[in-house]
Amino acid sequence: MIERPKSPRESASARQPIVFVIDDDASMRRALSNLFQSVGLEVEVFGSAREMLQSKLPDVASCLVLDIRLPGLSGLDFQTELAKANIHIPIIFMTGHGDIPMTVKAMKGGAVDFLTKPFRDQDMLDAVVTAIERDRNRREAEKIVANLQALFETLTPREREILALVASGLMNKQIAAEIGLAEITVKIHRGHIMKKMGARSLADLVRKAETLGIGRAKS
Repeated sequence: MIERPKSPRESASARQPIVFVIDDDASMRRALSNLFQSVGLEVEVFGSAREMLQSKLPDVASCLVLDIRLPGLSGLDFQTELAKANIHIPIIFMTGHGDIPMTVKAMKGGAVDFLTKPFRDQDMLDAVVTAIERDRNRREAEKIVANLQALFETLTPREREILALVASGLMNKQIAAEIGLAEITVKIHRGHIMKKMGARSLADLVRKAETLGIGRAKS
């Protein structure tokens, strides 16, 4: 199964977006490689899904241009394998034999686009730009959540309990009654929570809690 590296391959080029191409047609691999390199994109090509399964993906914004009909593991099957491995690389399918059920299945699986060969170079480039931007946005969102989770881990059990109650909309007085503390003690705890979570205001603290999925149900 594909493994994400801890961080090797962190060269200047590896930090640039990468387009992965899987197609059993060598001429198509060359054509796509030339197309993507012509607009300054990094490219890695494979002749089969199995080849890519044996590689390591650099931890950068990327997308996969995938032929739907491949020897061995098909494009649709590979899409399923990636989903099972919790790898969310955006996929652009291409095929010379597309049909409606196949297209529907690919799009329901989260594909960015489904292009029928021969396609216009610009259509492919547009799809790749969309896919890379989607992956970049996903990575940014995951980074934000990971950073917030790290801050949340610094809270004491009591602070986590109070944060959940704050996020559910309760005032200090209500929280104090809920958990059997003096209101001033709740205020002190909330001040510590604000500082540890890096919250600029109560509204900011609530937004951070919501991002983490914290609320009264999880108190």
